[in-house]
Amino acid sequence: MADIPSTEIILDRGDAGLGFNIRGGVDIPHVQGDTGIFVTKIRENGAAFKDGRLKEGDKILEINGLKLDHVTHSEAVKCFVEAGTSVHLIVQHGAEEAICNKHRG
Repeated sequence: MADIPSTEIILDRGDAGLGFNIRGGVDIPHVQGDTGIFVTKIRENGAAFKDGRLKEGDKILEINGLKLDHVTHSEAVKCFVEAGTSVHLIVQHGAEEAICNKHRG
């Protein structure tokens, strides 16, 4: 969705990990009409919770420079597992809600 601005977030993995769950991918889309990777849960004590900027419903466009627009769910998970200690994300805040509203209206 080109009309949603993207935001850069850098998270340090730390002992508790990144602390969020993802869904989506070209093989199992989470949102009708969009095969992107979406944040579905932020876990307390993880890096994302402590940082406070990443939210449920955000779409992750890139991780460490790798675009996630045409990957399977397992490929996306592998990117996060192998991302290292400092993880650079490009996200669209509120993308899930915006996409669902567009399909309704």
